[in-house]
Amino acid sequence: MRELPSMMQEPSEPEEYRTICTECQTGILQLEYITYFTWLGEELITVPNFPAWVCDVCGNRIYDERSVTLLVMLLNPEAGKPTRRVKRTPRPDRPKPNIPPPPLD
Repeated sequence: MRELPSMMQEPSEPEEYRTICTECQTGILQLEYITYFTWLGEELITVPNFPAWVCDVCGNRIYDERSVTLLVMLLNPEAGKPTRRVKRTPRPDRPKPNIPPPPLD
């Protein structure tokens, strides 16, 4: 295998898998693991090693949708609480038809 000069390195991923930045229309989005910050009420929450697609030119960040969904689920104030069951009223007994018992022989 031949070695390329440092200015002409092969791309780390195939061309068809690269995504152009929607903000600057110039940079390439690359997967990075960053620290995610969000507010939960009056508390600042930090999540290390959070996956995001980051533009290599303007720094625009697009957070991984699945990870954001899981984080929102975990930060939900109702998380971990038992769900409330709706109490059902029992059905009234059906009236039994007036059928005489069979004769015993």
